[in-house]
Amino acid sequence: MQAEHRQRREQVLEKIGNGTAVFCSAPTAVMHNDVEYVYRQDSDFYYLTGFNEPQAVAVLTTHHSEHRFVLFVQPKEREKEVWSGYRCGVDGAKEIYGADEAYPITELDEKLPQYLEKADRIYYHLGQHRSFDDKILRHYQSLLRTYPKRGTGPMAIEDTATIMYGMRLIKSQAELELIRQAVAIATEAHNHAFQIAAPGRYEYEIQGEMERIFRVRGGLGPAYPSIVAAGVNSCVLHYIENNSQMRDRDLLLIDAGCAYSYYNSDITRTFPVNGKFTPEQKTLYELVLAAQKAAIAQVQPGNPHNLIHKTAVRVLTEGLVDLGILKGEVDKLIEEEKYKPYYMHRTSHWLGLDVHDAGVYQHGEDKPQLLQPGQVLTVEPGLYIVPDTKPAEDQPEIDLRWVGIGIRIEDDLLVTAEGHEVLTAGVPKATEEMEK
Repeated sequence: MQAEHRQRREQVLEKIGNGTAVFCSAPTAVMHNDVEYVYRQDSDFYYLTGFNEPQAVAVLTTHHSEHRFVLFVQPKEREKEVWSGYRCGVDGAKEIYGADEAYPITELDEKLPQYLEKADRIYYHLGQHRSFDDKILRHYQSLLRTYPKRGTGPMAIEDTATIMYGMRLIKSQAELELIRQAVAIATEAHNHAFQIAAPGRYEYEIQGEMERIFRVRGGLGPAYPSIVAAGVNSCVLHYIENNSQMRDRDLLLIDAGCAYSYYNSDITRTFPVNGKFTPEQKTLYELVLAAQKAAIAQVQPGNPHNLIHKTAVRVLTEGLVDLGILKGEVDKLIEEEKYKPYYMHRTSHWLGLDVHDAGVYQHGEDKPQLLQPGQVLTVEPGLYIVPDTKPAEDQPEIDLRWVGIGIRIEDDLLVTAEGHEVLTAGVPKATEEMEK
């Protein structure tokens, strides 16, 4: 991947012109007291460098005769490495990661100005690391004060997101291979969960079995906190307690993905714990499945991304009217968002290094992002008849037979030149396949 990281850096250098781009590593996060979470690098930083250590800064610039890619890293210190793990150090930053020059992170304030003072702007993503934001702003303000003496220096700060969103939106073949592996592992885990779920077992048992597969198959672990939600818990979109016992007539909603070499899968399936849908569960399940199939059909190059959501909303709204859960003319119900008490989230998001990956969905109010080959996204409609839900104004009260049913079906798709590929097709979802 180092050759690909180098190509990405060259793309950034082309896009920033006479600027200098600065990227900061992710901070370490404390779980409790002095115990830290497992470190996870900032996605943009990793995308450009492959470097996976904290307290690092990457600089990309065209203003030095020899240094276009510079890394500031933690130096090798045997005493600290014994406690916290090996570091690549300054020499490794050059030899392993291809930096033209590398310095100890302690020299950042001293060395960074030479890479900024001839740039017309600084590219940096403000708002993620407050202390480092302050450092960049101090350097920027200092260079502004001395600009009259030199006649050069940055006169603006521009967000690196304007560059990175477009680059990361289209996946390379190497990225797609990693996503496919993340999908393959999660597919095995979901299919195993379907086999072992049964009344009397606990949600955390299913979670544990799935996450065991994530690790033994070489994954980093869950792509996000696994959702294993039985019964009414399925109506909580981000339910992660996973401590309830499954009952005989419960549905089990599992939203779980695997992280593999920093790339992610994101799959949701919903099925009856006892192997047989109730009539109400089956009716709502088939409605969600129809909405998903219709939305997936819209994943075609050239189509606007928001057509995926619009299509799912229409199918769901029409179905809710047919069932008497909503009443009125469908177009008006959609315009007034009367469906939202039962379907409150979007239908699709980008997928890659981040589960909700980098990339815009709109280029202004009337310019939705168009689908292009190489994009990877989810399609995940759902219905949630939450207890104590207050229907929208002028809508019927909810018949108790629907209450407590939550359903979501989610697949990962690759946009291709011809249409799309459902990467997660190995996890069954047809109604008859969800019954045992």
